[in-house]
Amino acid sequence: MRKVQTAALTAASLLVFGGYYGLGDALDLVPGPVTVAYADVAPQPFPTPAGPSVGTTEEPAGLDAGAPQPSKAALSSYVQAVSSDAALTGGTVTASVADVTTGEELLDSSAATGVTPASTNKLLTAWAALSSMGPGHTFQTKAVLDGQTVTLVGGGDVLLAENSGDPAATAGRAGLGDLARAAAEQLRIQGVTSVSLRLDDTLFTGAQWNDNWEAGNEQYVAKIQPIMVDVSATQNQGYSADPAMGAAQVFAEHLSEAGIAVDGEAARAAAPGGAKELASVSSAPLSDILALSLKTSDNTMTEVEGRLVAVQAKETADFAGASKAVIAQLRKDGFDTSGLTLLDASGLAKGNKVPARLLTQILVRSAGDKGGSAGRTLIADLPVGALDGTLANRLQGTPAAGTVRAKTGSLEQTSSLAGVVTTVDGRLLAFAILANGFPANGGAAAGAAIDNHFVTPLASCGCS
Repeated sequence: MRKVQTAALTAASLLVFGGYYGLGDALDLVPGPVTVAYADVAPQPFPTPAGPSVGTTEEPAGLDAGAPQPSKAALSSYVQAVSSDAALTGGTVTASVADVTTGEELLDSSAATGVTPASTNKLLTAWAALSSMGPGHTFQTKAVLDGQTVTLVGGGDVLLAENSGDPAATAGRAGLGDLARAAAEQLRIQGVTSVSLRLDDTLFTGAQWNDNWEAGNEQYVAKIQPIMVDVSATQNQGYSADPAMGAAQVFAEHLSEAGIAVDGEAARAAAPGGAKELASVSSAPLSDILALSLKTSDNTMTEVEGRLVAVQAKETADFAGASKAVIAQLRKDGFDTSGLTLLDASGLAKGNKVPARLLTQILVRSAGDKGGSAGRTLIADLPVGALDGTLANRLQGTPAAGTVRAKTGSLEQTSSLAGVVTTVDGRLLAFAILANGFPANGGAAAGAAIDNHFVTPLASCGCS
């Protein structure tokens, strides 16, 4: 199943850079090497090609460096249509569109003004994480021994499997059961059969809950700790009151099952400096972790990623330190952070202020020839319109289906979308649009207005 998902996401990624043809290939609509078909389905020789059904009679053009750009007048009319929609009554809309090939900003609709971004804020954290640590970075969970005390040391992996890890998975790549059994083997070699257990979750400091988050958001984010049993499995379903200690208890159970008696309950304490490592397990690479957190818009995972950026930057690993480290990395990489205010990494805080222009700057860099591995990973990890993640049920049956990769954002009075799109003429554009202040409980309608009046026309722009 993992191979199937990987193939589908790879095919969708190629669409952004290669027009519609890759989608037809991935769905077996036209000949090609990519497929999302299950392995046990017998291949059929000489399939009959068919064009993708996306509500347009035009043939996909593919990327073309000489393709025409949309006019500024046309782009402004798209924004005006969103602003005029009844769903946005009393609200404001800011937007930016830039050409990926040239870097030219084609639309500036209050693009330098910082506004509440909701979860498009996660793009900033993702770029900072990829740029500072690299797509291949992994996080280790360790068991160390000092005398008769074993300490479970959290290293930032919040996707741990309860028992055995799966080397082909992202969530559950590393397993607490595997760690316990490996530690037990080393303990037996040393003649140790009974231990006390400690939990070291001191990698992160400060408050585990952000005072800038509104009451009631407990259902959308867990306490921010550096070790958890697969937090993605409980997203928006009610989180443990103490995820890190829950992981320690699971570890203790497996240690006992492996023949090592655990005396008493686990307690919190930093591992002594002279403790010897018994065993460790490694997470999936950061590239895969971000694919999961960005596609599902997981707040807990993103807050953890922000703190890991802070650890890398040697800032305090708390909310303030994470925000400071993310901003510093953006500045280091040459982005204009004017008008930027960050109070968290995930975008739950309404006090965050992000300019649309900054979002398009990050996307232009990522999708362009200067994005490097960090940029390629960021674009590949974004949800694909009408295909997966938080865009799975949006843009269906439109020219934007399969041609848009973008991060969604939604709060009570904020709806945003920022990503890249290949127009029907083959022009690759980066865009960001953020709507704020519309009537309460109008998020779905505001998102539909953005899709219908801005993203779909952008994708179907017959600019020639």
